[in-house]
Amino acid sequence: MTVTNEAAARGARPGEDEAGGILSRTYRALTLGVVSVVLLVAFEATAVSTAMPIAARDLHGLGLYAFGFSGYFTTSLLAMVVSGQWCDRTGPLKPLTAGITAFAAGLLLSGTASSMPVFVLGRAVQGFGGGLVIVALYVVVGLAYPERLRPAVMASFSASWVVPSIVGPLVSGTVTEQLGWRWVFLSIPALVVLPVAVMLPALRRTATQPSPAARMDGRRIWLAVALAGGAVLLQYAGQDLRLLSLLPAALGAALLVPAALRLLPRGTFRAARGLPTVVLMRGLAAGTFAGAETFIPLMLVTQRGLSATLAGLSLAGAGLTWALGSYLQARPRFEPARERLVQLGMLMSAAAIAAVPLALDHAVPVGIVAVAWCLAGMGMGMAISSLTVLMLRVSRPADTGTNSAALQVGDALANVVLVATAGTLFASLGGGSIAPAADTAAGTAAHPTAFAAAILPLAALAFAAVAVAARLRPKAGRGV
Repeated sequence: MTVTNEAAARGARPGEDEAGGILSRTYRALTLGVVSVVLLVAFEATAVSTAMPIAARDLHGLGLYAFGFSGYFTTSLLAMVVSGQWCDRTGPLKPLTAGITAFAAGLLLSGTASSMPVFVLGRAVQGFGGGLVIVALYVVVGLAYPERLRPAVMASFSASWVVPSIVGPLVSGTVTEQLGWRWVFLSIPALVVLPVAVMLPALRRTATQPSPAARMDGRRIWLAVALAGGAVLLQYAGQDLRLLSLLPAALGAALLVPAALRLLPRGTFRAARGLPTVVLMRGLAAGTFAGAETFIPLMLVTQRGLSATLAGLSLAGAGLTWALGSYLQARPRFEPARERLVQLGMLMSAAAIAAVPLALDHAVPVGIVAVAWCLAGMGMGMAISSLTVLMLRVSRPADTGTNSAALQVGDALANVVLVATAGTLFASLGGGSIAPAADTAAGTAAHPTAFAAAILPLAALAFAAVAVAARLRPKAGRGV
């Protein structure tokens, strides 16, 4: 694969932009475009979570509420593999354009849905588009930017989540109350036009040419289908503690495990040095953080009597510190110690997750959760961005799409497995018997042990990941 030298095409003097940054003349339009796409995806993620309960109630589909999220997740798993294959064959332009189109189409379908099944279908279409987009964006970073600028691009991606994580729920709640939940979905597609218009011309100049040696691997696509199907079955079984649920759990594992072994780099689950450990660490970092974050708002509402708004605001600071951590890892002075940054970031996140259950003791100030989650956010900003940079560093240009897809698949797979496991532990200790909001003021709706059982194993796994991170660096003398 070859990348067009845009500086030469524009008539720039040799060396004119080599010392510039991601907003220099060569990269400005592309950077603004891709960052705007990430910004819209981030805003959608925070806004839809706020509007979903109202949408499910109005569509008389509370029984399908969870599938509004799992439908998105399942199709995105499949799309990540498709996008990696597609990018390696044609470059990122086509999958990125198709992904943005599908993302917008899914929003429109959900926003105009007259029944919950149609709404879930829209979320599935949207998830497929989102999976295409995220992998294609990583490929753009790997192919269009020199290695010295990639940490800065990843930092800008993290920074794009700051404003949506803070104002997204507030804006979405106001729109839902004043105009209706449908406008949360219908308004976002109109905002996609501007970043696409800015980005596509620059992307065409930096897009790769088709590779004669690359082709779509149908076997990997079917493995992705099996992986997504297995994830759905495990999610379903984790929410149903009846003996009969062992059947879908066993079937889900039979589909998921062999597919994961073949889709992820060989040696991922034994932490082989280099790329396999990069992929494994990305999953451990994202999965432990997301698993704990899933239970924090519920814990604060049911155990400490906070309102849903205050419980959500307790997590808002993590968006700011995540961006700060990503900014720090982008400093050139830290480049030689990137593996150490991952270890430090995981240590910060593990300590924060372990501190969260302290709030179950009413003698401990509830603000400890907000402080801990700010620490976790900074750790994640340092670790997640550094892991992406390490993946791009050890990837050949022809494998950038496949490796980017593997990174995202490992991330998403860890999320569903760890969240499902934590949810099973939570439900098995009585956490599923949640009383109505009016009855939770005394904080007795769920036993505190259920929350501790869900969160503390995630902290232990995050601490273990600190040791695993020592295997990020390939052995001396061994190539990509």
